[in-house]
Amino acid sequence: MTKTVQLFVTCIIDTLYPETGEAVVRVLEKAGVSVSFPPGQTCCGQPAFNAGLRSSARKMAIRTIRAFDGYPGPVVVPSGSCAAMIRHSYAELFRDDPKWLPRALSLAGRTYEFSEFLVDSLGVTDLGARYDGQLTYHSSCHLLRGLGVDRQPRALLAAVSGAELIELPETAECCGFGGVFSVEHPEISTAMLDRKIANLESSGASTVVACDAGCVTHINGGLHRQHKTQRAVHIADILDKS
Repeated sequence: MTKTVQLFVTCIIDTLYPETGEAVVRVLEKAGVSVSFPPGQTCCGQPAFNAGLRSSARKMAIRTIRAFDGYPGPVVVPSGSCAAMIRHSYAELFRDDPKWLPRALSLAGRTYEFSEFLVDSLGVTDLGARYDGQLTYHSSCHLLRGLGVDRQPRALLAAVSGAELIELPETAECCGFGGVFSVEHPEISTAMLDRKIANLESSGASTVVACDAGCVTHINGGLHRQHKTQRAVHIADILDKS
């Protein structure tokens, strides 16, 4: 019997990269699962949470919990930051709320980041993808430090036929996005982004892969402004190539 997973597509992918959302669905289906899309989902509440607006974050978190309540099975999120929000920060948001805490913990317990789900839950690394060229990998902050996910995306990229995976210098350093951080501290954010782009150039790779669309957007913005030829892409877009 085919397992059904629930896709939490995230705000940035839904708004800016719908083609990446479609790639996520195709990759999951190629891995042998059926994909459902609960229609009531919106933002997970992370921007408000990080800005200290806990009341607003709670409202969005409650909407997310309600959206997935009636849809059983694993919840797959193509974003380490959104997955970390649901897995860890929801417990903090509702720690003094006996009504919503159990429901928040229930959702957290079945939520997985995209690459984590493919490798750890499905045992899949080779999806038959092909990419002719050099790739490097940026370790997104919440994915690496919040969820401890690093081996999984690397294993998926290592299995891509034709690709040469090059280590990105200082891969674990933040790209400078951090959601509201880039708005509240633009000078620091820009300096961090400049360093990330310099490391990308020194790697020699033409494409940097990340598991968070926020990082992809921020890095591509910097590359565009500096008139660079390299580009950042979401891992689903690479795994979807054949």
